[in-house]
Amino acid sequence: MTGAGSEGHLHCVQRSEGGLHCPSASALLAEIADIGCDRRRGGYSRHVFDGAERELRGWFADHAARLGLDTETDRNGNVWAWWGTPGPGAVVTGSHLDSVPGGGAFDGPLGVASALTAVGALRARGGTPARPLAVVVFAEEEGGRFGVPCLGSRLLTGAIDAEAARNLRDPEGVTFAEAARAAGLDPARIGPDPEALGRIGTFVELHVEQGRGLIDLGSPVAVGSTVIAHGRWRFTFTGQGNHAGATPLSDRRDPMLPAAATVAAVRRLAAGVPDARATVGRLVPSPGGTNVIASTVDLWLDARVPGGGTQALVDDITAAARAAAADEGCALTVRQESCSDTVAFDDRLRAELGGLLGGVPELATGAGHDAAILAPHVPSAMLYVRNPTGVSHAPEEHAEPADVERGAAALTDVLEHLCR
Repeated sequence: MTGAGSEGHLHCVQRSEGGLHCPSASALLAEIADIGCDRRRGGYSRHVFDGAERELRGWFADHAARLGLDTETDRNGNVWAWWGTPGPGAVVTGSHLDSVPGGGAFDGPLGVASALTAVGALRARGGTPARPLAVVVFAEEEGGRFGVPCLGSRLLTGAIDAEAARNLRDPEGVTFAEAARAAGLDPARIGPDPEALGRIGTFVELHVEQGRGLIDLGSPVAVGSTVIAHGRWRFTFTGQGNHAGATPLSDRRDPMLPAAATVAAVRRLAAGVPDARATVGRLVPSPGGTNVIASTVDLWLDARVPGGGTQALVDDITAAARAAAADEGCALTVRQESCSDTVAFDDRLRAELGGLLGGVPELATGAGHDAAILAPHVPSAMLYVRNPTGVSHAPEEHAEPADVERGAAALTDVLEHLCR
């Protein structure tokens, strides 16, 4: 058995009787390296139901078929590949294939590629798992197109209202319902899926680490412990659009000013809360002309505070934003788009996996994952693979090939253990 600390790699396996081909996780990632490249931002932009993400779905289905897995897409656009008859008690692994705008190559696809490699390695070892085994690709994990993270798993579990999800709009004004219909789904069926959720007995997600914890620990692999509470809020400042050259400063109600003041307040207020993370990563003025005073400005706040202090920080930021808007004669509306409480992964499962993998460290994270959405419903766990740059959601995100294969080997052993 190849453990997480082994120096060996999983190699391609060819079996003449079944023609089974088991590429390494690194080889699988290399196959998709040209899909969704963002020539403007750098990195990758792969968003749910766009051309790049649909091409990746086809790539996944093709490899699943080569492994003899039966593939299906559920009512919410999540893709499942099954080894054995789907049913209760299944062991499920997987991640996502979409990205943030200009994201890295490993966030999401590493977990999917490692899952395919692990299933291939198990099939090459011979035998049939005692429990059904599935690889899942969740839809819109990053929220890069419709704004809500982990949308596929939230819909599956009922963590988001189905009608609200159908009415989400992308930057071009296309609703999630319209995009889903174009992808061959029935928008009327979008929503909680207790049958699919009821099949999951255990869920394990492998993911590249999105920080430098494993650098400091000197370990290629870790087991996840907790995910910090986090959420996203949309601030809309409304003023009066007008001509940039013909309107005196004293006559303006320019929403860009309170928006800018809010960006500065986010950093100032978050700095006063221990270990808080608060970010404005997106700001959109309308109509967006260089010689036009904006009519409205939307900005999105991402806030994460350990220990349950997220809402208090958001309340303080909102108060500062309202004061800035009033000073400029502008109006402000604030809408919560998503919010997740602190998640602690299943104690028994993470201790079991840590022991199985030779005592690898446990790691907390501030990054959200589909496993955290599933955790209140089914025993769930995370495996992290070292990122030597400590950078994620950017082109510099990385994992060394040796660590990629150590992660895939660890996942293989975990799945074999759980399927007994």
